[in-house]
Amino acid sequence: MSRSLFKSTARVGANTLVSRILGFVRDIVIARMFGASPGADAFFVAFRIPNLLRRLFAEGAFATAFVPVLTEYKTQRSHEEVQELVAHVAGLLGGILFLVTAAGVAAAPVIVLVFAPGFLETPEKFELTVQMVRITFPYILFISLTAFAGGILNSYGRFGVPAFTPVLLNLSLIAAALWLAPQMAEPVTALAWGVFAAGVVQLGFQLPFIKGLGFLVRPTLRRGHEGVKRILRLIVPATVGVSVAQINLLVDTLIASFLVTGSISWLYYSDRMVEFPLGVFGIALATVILPNLSRQHAADSPEAFSNTLDWALRLVLVIGAPAAIGLAVLASPILTTLFQYGEFGQGDVRMAALSLVAYATGLLAFIAVKVLAPGYYARQDTKTPVRIAIVAMLTNIVLNLALVVPLKHAGLALATSIAAYLNAVLLHRGLLKRGIFNPLKGWATLTLKVAVASTAMTALLVLAGSAEETWFAWSALERAFRLAILIVGGAVVYAATLLLLGLRPRHLLRAGAG
Repeated sequence: MSRSLFKSTARVGANTLVSRILGFVRDIVIARMFGASPGADAFFVAFRIPNLLRRLFAEGAFATAFVPVLTEYKTQRSHEEVQELVAHVAGLLGGILFLVTAAGVAAAPVIVLVFAPGFLETPEKFELTVQMVRITFPYILFISLTAFAGGILNSYGRFGVPAFTPVLLNLSLIAAALWLAPQMAEPVTALAWGVFAAGVVQLGFQLPFIKGLGFLVRPTLRRGHEGVKRILRLIVPATVGVSVAQINLLVDTLIASFLVTGSISWLYYSDRMVEFPLGVFGIALATVILPNLSRQHAADSPEAFSNTLDWALRLVLVIGAPAAIGLAVLASPILTTLFQYGEFGQGDVRMAALSLVAYATGLLAFIAVKVLAPGYYARQDTKTPVRIAIVAMLTNIVLNLALVVPLKHAGLALATSIAAYLNAVLLHRGLLKRGIFNPLKGWATLTLKVAVASTAMTALLVLAGSAEETWFAWSALERAFRLAILIVGGAVVYAATLLLLGLRPRHLLRAGAG
């Protein structure tokens, strides 16, 4: 089982890697053209609002409520009954999303006032943000239906298509920045139109694959469907539970709107760096294990359920720890290599590096939450994660207020990381107390091996690194070459140390290996 899960995770991760690389290209283009300007701040707020709702309606609450019920239907019922469920969910989801989209477009000024009240001090920035929110808000309709289609594909083992779909968003934004922006009176609004177009294209891309599975059915709006009722009962608490990290980021944006211009952009670029390993590995792993855990729960296999969680958490430790350390140690070189061109200056690199280090400290927790939460959702328990999420959110708000004064924007990032650890610890403790997760032997030994290997990798990165001013002086090609050497060298040292300590690849292909 673990071998097939590993292959599925690798397949999703590989497709996600393509998307994330193009995402870097996208961010490089945006940074070069718009830097950390007021227009860039306005776009990132306008994009973050529908992006948050995407997590709430799409990959977040909806997916965690829909996939377990769909998997149960697939396991225990006929294809016709599964089709009926899909038709009813499509009708309800589409109707709700249409109303939400219409309300969002109409209430754009209020939304910006709520999420970026500091923009009121600069009327031009506020109005520009409102304009772009109206353009980007329909993205939530298209991308949520895309996620609905992706949930069906994932439940039937077609992980590659949904994982590749985000590539189209990045291509759309790159095209908008390079081709459309020079033709616009306000160039930055081209990015908003790129988001809108991406939503349409992503949905259209998945429809043929849905048709191939026999689920391109006519949406139905009829009350009383048993499966839809269960999804609705699950989706309300899951809305908060699965999206706590995004809500925390939105709180960061709100507070950062009162800080100096550029703060929101610095947080955005540093968050994007953390999103790379989180997306390539963390979200890929969560995407694969949710339908598998759901199937194991439906088949009443508690031992297999626990072993799947154990296997996933071991991968989180082995891959997440060096990724977090590498991001923190190489924060300035990474940001310099990718973004320090055109409008994005040396001061922007220094500021973004501070928040990247703070976010990187929480990477292990961000990934762990992605694995631990499905342990509840697969059992159709969304109430427990939401209680934990509320505690984490309140903690984040308190820490934001406490840390923003001494640490400015970096304090907001650090608060998010600390809250994520609290979230992960409470989720883990709950699974243990209920007997849902019973760790297999070898955890202490594995943790020690990872710690030793991480220390060796850190030593190499520090000793082989160069001063920040030297990175600024190098050309783009030399920066890229030096950074690649450091990353590859660090990975080789980490992997070699684990091999010397007795950890073999086969240990990661089966659950419970120490």
